[in-house]
Amino acid sequence: MKTIQKFLTPLIFLALLAACIPSEPTPTQLPPTPTTAVATSPVVAPTQTSAPTAIVAPTATLEPAPAAQTWWNDTVFYEIFVRSFKDSDGDGVGDINGLIESLDYLNDGDPSTTTDLGVTGIWLMPITESPSYHGYDVVDYYAVDEEYGTNEDFQRLVSEAHKRGIRLIMDLVINHTSTENPWFQKSNDGDPEYRDWYLWADSAPAYLGPWGQEVWYKGKDGYYYAVFWSGMPDLNLENQEVTAKIFDISRFWLEEMGVDGFRMDAIKHLIENGSAQENTSTTHAWLQAYHQEYKRINPNAFAVGEAWTQTDKVLDYIGDEMDIAFEFDLAGAFVRTANGPLASSAINQMNVVLNNYPLGQYGVFLTNHDQDRVMSVLRGKVEKARLAAVMLLTSPGVPFIYYGEEIGMSGVKPDEDIRLPMQWSGGNGKVGFTTGSPWRLPPSDYETVNVAAESADPDSLLSLYRDLLRLRNEHAALRTGESLVIDAGTQRLYALLRYNEQEAFLILVNPHPKALTPELYSLTLESGPFTGTLNVAALFGPADPAAPQINANGGFENYIPFPEIPAESFVIIQLTP
Repeated sequence: MKTIQKFLTPLIFLALLAACIPSEPTPTQLPPTPTTAVATSPVVAPTQTSAPTAIVAPTATLEPAPAAQTWWNDTVFYEIFVRSFKDSDGDGVGDINGLIESLDYLNDGDPSTTTDLGVTGIWLMPITESPSYHGYDVVDYYAVDEEYGTNEDFQRLVSEAHKRGIRLIMDLVINHTSTENPWFQKSNDGDPEYRDWYLWADSAPAYLGPWGQEVWYKGKDGYYYAVFWSGMPDLNLENQEVTAKIFDISRFWLEEMGVDGFRMDAIKHLIENGSAQENTSTTHAWLQAYHQEYKRINPNAFAVGEAWTQTDKVLDYIGDEMDIAFEFDLAGAFVRTANGPLASSAINQMNVVLNNYPLGQYGVFLTNHDQDRVMSVLRGKVEKARLAAVMLLTSPGVPFIYYGEEIGMSGVKPDEDIRLPMQWSGGNGKVGFTTGSPWRLPPSDYETVNVAAESADPDSLLSLYRDLLRLRNEHAALRTGESLVIDAGTQRLYALLRYNEQEAFLILVNPHPKALTPELYSLTLESGPFTGTLNVAALFGPADPAAPQINANGGFENYIPFPEIPAESFVIIQLTP
């Protein structure tokens, strides 16, 4: 394959909050990288066959992390709500020991087996002490919530995960605390040491929040600011003592508890500037200082940011702030495309992503714990969920699977109903989650939508997820390779090429309710990475695909691999020299 060297301008860092940084600790020893090390393949940059959507350029230049620090590009993460995953003691609430018992379902550490899911990373939703079921209002940042277990249980979880080649990151919620947090109680009492740890006003300012909500609430003496609700007052991160405390909390979990990094909650709301309550320059400056700090603690530590906003604004948060951030626009595009009948949403947004992010430095997903579950959005149609899974797990970037997504769990808001207990079996309403009464009852489909039933069915959604994860884990081209959107001659077909110097994969997704025949589609890549004759094999989909005829520019024109691509189906073709 042809080669070309890529360069990006180095980052320009803003002034750091140097006074907040404690003395140098010894970095934590990380486990071995679960799969092969990242290697960016030198390739010819082909001409795009469809114009990307124009977006605003990021305000700072971006530089990919050094290869030694980008283990996350070799990782597929699995998001877990501990309360709902597995209960070990029969109290109806999931716990850390139950999760440990279930690790072999996620990855048994043996790449030769096929009964585990094959994920190589776990993201835990909040597990620290909190008065709420969800845990996003923290009372004690240094202690595991007693409903879930102990700090020692958590350390054992990290050890057992690492033995299986699974990295572990945890939610770090620093925008706000609980009103029951001792810091806030002292601040509310007027304690001069803690008063400025939160945002106070003598009288409530006249403005509302970013989505028109009340944000100033009456305290004992004055009004405090809370962007999400009155029970979660915002911390004042412009206070150096607060920032130093956040830095120490991060050190504690990275060094003493052994986590591999953090999912950073609500990062676009961290610091307000009056009525400007999102994406402020002071928020970006703080995150740049935080990036320096967590990398100082451990250069291999990883942070993924939740900036629930459009791509052009998400871009501002990566490089020198977060390692990656979630690509919400692409997630929505995948789900819309899976819903059909057209693939234009995924085609257009994938072009935006490929033309604006550093190679693979973004998180891809379908839905998460704040959104109606993807199976419900797809109206319970398993064939559509299969298309969504294929786009997710063959996508460039870092994939995140929401627990239960792989079996097709359903759920629509309120939030409790999109965070229901994991459906392990279908014998009764306990769904194999607990021997007691589950903290919340499962939906009515649990008798057929569960791990036990789907494990026995080679054509189930769970079996497809296992197959796709195995494929991704075994082929670097699908994890860290280059990507190109291919012109399919129709908006009915999503066509993506993933490739490195050894091999390539052509992913075709037809979300339309009618089959595609040669008069309706053909694949054209004006310029590409190929030379000579290619061997082709269909790994999923119809057998015996035709091979493309490679042109002088390493691409192909009017390639028709099959006389028919069935309705609401997908194809994955492997191409090798």
